[in-house]
Amino acid sequence: MSAFPRRWPVVTAAAWILFAALAVVLAVHGWGSFGFERAAIDWSAQHRPAAARHVAIGVTVLGTGAPPYLVALAAGAVLTLMARGPRTRKTDLALLLTPVLWLIAGQLVREGLMHAFARLRPSSVHWATTATGFSFPSGHSFSSVVCAGLLVLAIARRRPSWTRAACAVAVVYGIAVGLSRVYLGVHWPLDVLGSWLLAAGWLAAGAAVLARVDPVGRDGTGDPGRGSGAADGPGRGAGDGDDAGSGADGAAGADGTDEPQAPDGGGGPERAGGAAGPERGSAGRRGRAERTGRPGRAEGRGRLGRGGRPGPAIAS
Repeated sequence: MSAFPRRWPVVTAAAWILFAALAVVLAVHGWGSFGFERAAIDWSAQHRPAAARHVAIGVTVLGTGAPPYLVALAAGAVLTLMARGPRTRKTDLALLLTPVLWLIAGQLVREGLMHAFARLRPSSVHWATTATGFSFPSGHSFSSVVCAGLLVLAIARRRPSWTRAACAVAVVYGIAVGLSRVYLGVHWPLDVLGSWLLAAGWLAAGAAVLARVDPVGRDGTGDPGRGSGAADGPGRGAGDGDDAGSGADGAAGADGTDEPQAPDGGGGPERAGGAAGPERGSAGRRGRAERTGRPGRAEGRGRLGRGGRPGPAIAS
């Protein structure tokens, strides 16, 4: 999904063009039902035992009320709690609330379209649950797809390895809620299809919004240490090789000799060059030798001391 934010205008445009085309077809048909839609409602009414009805109601309630907003809030929690790198409280609050606010905004858009189209629901004779308002597009179907999709987007940005499993659960969730609306007799099949198309476009636009709000990065790793000593690799926080050499000069030149003096607090030669590692200490001694014209311990006729370290240079 790394290139998805760049493709979101295409996905949004394609989904909403299909939604608009479906709305035009329904408008030309007088916003009435097609034969296959009536057949689906009749079949559902004839194949609705009590157990199946209870299961369908249990599924359909997941697309309305608190559940969709809790899922959207979970998406915000994933973005906030799994984020890495430096953040501010303002950033955390934006990450937490953006999915919920995007779902609310989508519901407002859907409500406006629903009242503008004013398509009637199936006859209440076939209803197995209560319903209010007009039929197209379905609110339960829209909410379930958008909230589940927002959670998938959040997981993809923080734990990419979990994306496929999250997608599978989201698809099952969205399809189950949408089909339950038809099975319970409160929506025509095209109401659900229209909601899915509208939700797909809204979700694609939401991906672009999340990309702008989330400063950490898609996979949650971000770039927290860029420009700091800790991010430049081990041993680089104190400076480069010349600085290490200068530090050795300070330790060695206290008495005018070439022998390093132990700094305050003890530690001996190992502490003078040990912080930057043996290679960095050698680089510093070579730089000192070039500036003073005197051979350092790395180039002199010294002997190897204990532990393989260069011993004191033998004066000529």
